[in-house]
Amino acid sequence: MTRIDAKFAELKAQGKKAFVSYIMAGDPDVETSMEVLKGLPAAGVDVIELGLPFTDPMADGPTIQLAGGRALDGGMTLQKTLDMATEFRKGDDTTPIVLMGYYNPIYNRGVDKFLVDAKAAGIDGLIVVDLPPEEDDELCIPAQKAGLNFIRLATPTTDDKRLPTVLQNTSGFVYYVSVTGVTGAAEAQAGDVAPEVARIKAKTDLPVIVGFGVNTPEKAETIAGAADGTVVGSAIVSQIAAGKPASEVLEFVKSLADGAHRA
Repeated sequence: MTRIDAKFAELKAQGKKAFVSYIMAGDPDVETSMEVLKGLPAAGVDVIELGLPFTDPMADGPTIQLAGGRALDGGMTLQKTLDMATEFRKGDDTTPIVLMGYYNPIYNRGVDKFLVDAKAAGIDGLIVVDLPPEEDDELCIPAQKAGLNFIRLATPTTDDKRLPTVLQNTSGFVYYVSVTGVTGAAEAQAGDVAPEVARIKAKTDLPVIVGFGVNTPEKAETIAGAADGTVVGSAIVSQIAAGKPASEVLEFVKSLADGAHRA
């Protein structure tokens, strides 16, 4: 059982929805990013998505694209991202960390080496948005064998014919993308989300977490109420982009987490 599996089992036993937060590693600098990362569990975050900066983030809207640019400009690398996870683990051995990004930096490092290093750094799962199920032998299956969850995205365009393929080899949770398009592009609507979550849950026992387009405590509450939890990324990254200190960013995160936990 991974930390992700354990966390969702714990939440289920408590009758609570999950709150998942995303930050970009190294944005706007390693020091600030590390301070925010370490503060996320106390702010109510159940699962952390740690963004791996990449030069061509095709699934991301302007907010997260710019965050990745700031991180790369500051010298952020895959190794430094793993170093952040290692540092985080010195003070927290229970909060799951999902590394979210694109395949190129992993391929560059070499899959076998990457998986050993990610496991050693305390990474629990991967979301690699540009590797479809047809490429499962490339990273997904080796990751599962190494004890890492491989989390897949389902979208409004994932029809009933495609859904079983998407769910095959997925573990940890299913990330349902609530809107068509890139991150931060539109607001999620609970009325649209609920039937889609039900459709996915009819095909899997995994938790379904909804992200993209969740940006307020109220929205976190309504969207989490329609699923097993919710993810917020762009709205948190926007706070960092505005130059707010880590303490204020974490206050905002806590308001979102409180909203999701009210659901």
